[in-house]
Amino acid sequence: MQLLSIVVPAYNEGRGLRAFHLSLVKILRDLPGISFDILYCDDGSTDNTAQVIQDLAASDKRIKLVKLSRNFGKEIATTAGIHLADGDGIITIDADGQQPVEMIPEFFRRWQAGSKVVVGVRTENQKEGLVKRYGAKLFYHFFNRLTGVKLVPNSTDFRLIDRVVQKDFVRMTEHNRITRGLIDWLGYERDYVTFRAKPRLHGTASYSFKKLSKLAVDSVISLSISPLYVTAYIGAIILPLSILLGLLILGDAVLGDPLHWRVTGSAYVMVLLLFLTGILLVSQGIIGLYLSHIHAETQNRPLYIIDKSHSIGLHEN
Repeated sequence: MQLLSIVVPAYNEGRGLRAFHLSLVKILRDLPGISFDILYCDDGSTDNTAQVIQDLAASDKRIKLVKLSRNFGKEIATTAGIHLADGDGIITIDADGQQPVEMIPEFFRRWQAGSKVVVGVRTENQKEGLVKRYGAKLFYHFFNRLTGVKLVPNSTDFRLIDRVVQKDFVRMTEHNRITRGLIDWLGYERDYVTFRAKPRLHGTASYSFKKLSKLAVDSVISLSISPLYVTAYIGAIILPLSILLGLLILGDAVLGDPLHWRVTGSAYVMVLLLFLTGILLVSQGIIGLYLSHIHAETQNRPLYIIDKSHSIGLHEN
C-alpha cells in the first residue's frame, strides 16, 4: 500500500486549524488503496498552533508535528516538511483553507496516471487587491524571461510531488528560495489542476507586500544571473547617447547656437553626471543583491532548526 504524505506549513493558524484538519482527513479517508500521514510544520507561531496540532496528534498517530525553533518563513517551513516526509507521494497545502482539499483526489488521480509533479493553478482569488493581482502578472512575466524556468502564471505551492522528485529536491541547498521554482527547475513531467481559491478560514494573510516583493527578488536572483547583465545593456544604450549628446553640444557651440537652445555646457554635464550616477547606484544595488546571496550561502548555516522537544513523530530521512 502506498503512503501519501501531506505537508502543511502553518504560521499562527490556530483558530482555523481544527476545521481545516477535519476537512482534510475526511477527503484523505476516501482515497482508495493508500495510507496517509499529515506533517504539520509550525513556522515559529506565536499563537496556539502547536498546541492544537499536539492535541490532534494525541488521538491520531498519523499526525506529525515539525516545530521550527523560530519563524524561518513559509518557503523554509515547506522545505522542512518535504525533507522529512516519508510518503511515496507528497502533497503540500496551506493551512489557511484557501486551497481546496476537495481537489486532492484529482491530484492523486493524476499522480497515479504517471505524473511526477501535479501543480495547482489558481484561477481566481477572492478579495485579491489590484496591486497584488497585477504585481503577480508582472512577476511571472519577468521571472520566466529572466530565469528560463517556466512558471505557469498563478501556479501555487499546492502540489503533489513523487518520491523521486523529493530525493532530488533534498539535494538543493539554497537559503533564499522559492519552492515551486526549484521543483519546476528539476524538470520532471508536470500536470496541472486548476482551482478557485476559497476565503481564509480565519485571520488575514501573513504575506505582506514587502514579503512578497522580497520573495520575488530572491526567486529571480536564486535562479538567474540575467540581472547582472542589465547594467551592461543600459551602458550600451548610454554610451552612444552620451557620444551623440557630446557631438550636439560641440556642434551647437561651433555653429553659434543655430537651434536657439541657449543651454550651457555645464547644464549638460550636470544632467549627464546625475544620470550616470543613478546608473552606477543601480549597478551597485544589483551586485549587492548577488553578494548578499553569496554571503548567505557561504555561511553554510542550516536551512532550519527543529525544536525536537516539541515535535512529534519525526525521524531523519
